[in-house]
Amino acid sequence: MANSKSNMVVVIGPTAIGKTQLAIYIAEQFSGEIINTDSRQVYRYMDIGTAKPSISDRTRVPHHMIDINLPDNDFSLGEFIKLANVSIEQITARGNLPIVCGGTGQYVWAIVEGWTVPNIPPNPEFRAAKLKEAEEIGIHSLHDQLSIIDPERASEIDPRNVRRVIRALEIIKETGLKPSQLSKQREEEYSPIIIGLTTNRGNLYHMIDMRVDHMIKNGFLDEVEYLTTQGYKMGIGSLASPGYRELGQYLAGESSLDEAISKTKFQTHRLARRQYTWFKQEDPRITWLDVNQVDITSVASTLVANYLS
Repeated sequence: MANSKSNMVVVIGPTAIGKTQLAIYIAEQFSGEIINTDSRQVYRYMDIGTAKPSISDRTRVPHHMIDINLPDNDFSLGEFIKLANVSIEQITARGNLPIVCGGTGQYVWAIVEGWTVPNIPPNPEFRAAKLKEAEEIGIHSLHDQLSIIDPERASEIDPRNVRRVIRALEIIKETGLKPSQLSKQREEEYSPIIIGLTTNRGNLYHMIDMRVDHMIKNGFLDEVEYLTTQGYKMGIGSLASPGYRELGQYLAGESSLDEAISKTKFQTHRLARRQYTWFKQEDPRITWLDVNQVDITSVASTLVANYLS
């Protein structure tokens, strides 16, 4: 592709659809390195529950933006953009192909569209007040507040992710602007090919359920127990991700294991639906491949080869 902008491959889609293995395949075929855009894989110790690429996979192909923070630390969009762009610049300087892969739409579009984020410092008093409010009248009350002011941003945030909801409300308080409209764009540096993986809802839910069962079989409960013994609180911040809260409730004697697994599957279904609010089927930038109808490795390989030619 003759273009003054840098090449980039982007692999997107809902959770459990097969993005990681496709990205690795493309990387091996085209001298690529992978930039993670899954907002939970940036955290250490959260390996099984986030379906993080295995050590073997990371040995086969260089991965970036994985294991760079602790589970109880905040990690802002601004920090992600800064670090990810440094990684991409280094990959390009080595003559390799940057491959963006992940299901967190905010992270993906921040890179693809060249977002910059205003530096709005935290307001500890506001955050403490909102946390107290959530404890007293429920976390959904905060999400309802955001929905009234900025329904677009609210639709992108899990109501259980209290930190992100509070951050959005904090931005509104400090700037008077909607978070969905606040991210500014610089001139786009990349001319990407965006490959979206999808399938029908029934197939996707089946794939999710199978993966949750696989996670349990491979030690997800042990991972949650380890995090708990290290002092991390399940259901808070990054550990509000599907499975961590639910298995934490089981370990606390608040539910049975079967109930925890069932709830994990249900919450992961919800996550997949939210991901589609970021990745629209009608978006002309995305070439969608149905994983149950085509040989995605073959088709994707042809697409990327044509794009780079």
